[in-house]
Amino acid sequence: MNFRSLKTRLVSSAAVLAVLSAPILAQDPAAASKVKPLTVGNLIVDSGFIGWVIVALSVVALALIIEAFVSIKREKLAPPELVDEIQALFEEGQFQEAMELCENEPSFFTKVCSAGIAKIGHPFEVIQASLSEMGDEESTKLNQKLGWLAVVSALAPMLGLLGTVQGMILAFHQIAVSGGQATPADLANSISVALLTTLFGLGVAIPVLACMAFLRNRMVRAIIETGAIVSDLFERFRPAPNS
Repeated sequence: MNFRSLKTRLVSSAAVLAVLSAPILAQDPAAASKVKPLTVGNLIVDSGFIGWVIVALSVVALALIIEAFVSIKREKLAPPELVDEIQALFEEGQFQEAMELCENEPSFFTKVCSAGIAKIGHPFEVIQASLSEMGDEESTKLNQKLGWLAVVSALAPMLGLLGTVQGMILAFHQIAVSGGQATPADLANSISVALLTTLFGLGVAIPVLACMAFLRNRMVRAIIETGAIVSDLFERFRPAPNS
């Protein structure tokens, strides 16, 4: 009898627990369904307007980086085939043909060369000055491309900071509206905006800075190499020292 009584009580307790836990188990899937998955798309949406601005800025930065990677390199600034052709024309004394080739094939190298060719017949110092001026002008144009990347790398974290300040203002406003009774859930959205915009701002600025440093080093190296080629090309016009 005791065993049967214990068995009956256990069955009854299990039934009661099943009945009581049924509503809780039924609510868990619904509660879980309200939680957004942690995807990039949802993070961008949750970051608000400033987050979208930073994302748009990242697209601009990517386009600038791709264009700079394509255009700022030794093969583009001084194409080897053009260098060989102009050197051959110089060896043959065909300076007018070299000038026409430079005008038809614009590049850093040909623009600097054309400035020097235009001064052939003048003193060597005039040719040097013309080459130097054109080289500085073309170098400035290349630096302007990297200048836009510098603007993006500085603007992105500032926008992130702006979003952080906005999120904190909204959080404190929520606390004030609730009379100091705001729950963590009430503040979660505002704090999320603050942190996400900071994340996006730094996430754009850091790789842009790294790419800009790499591209600047490549540009300086290419300009130095091109300048050496041009200097060697026009060295033939330097007057021989008086013996």
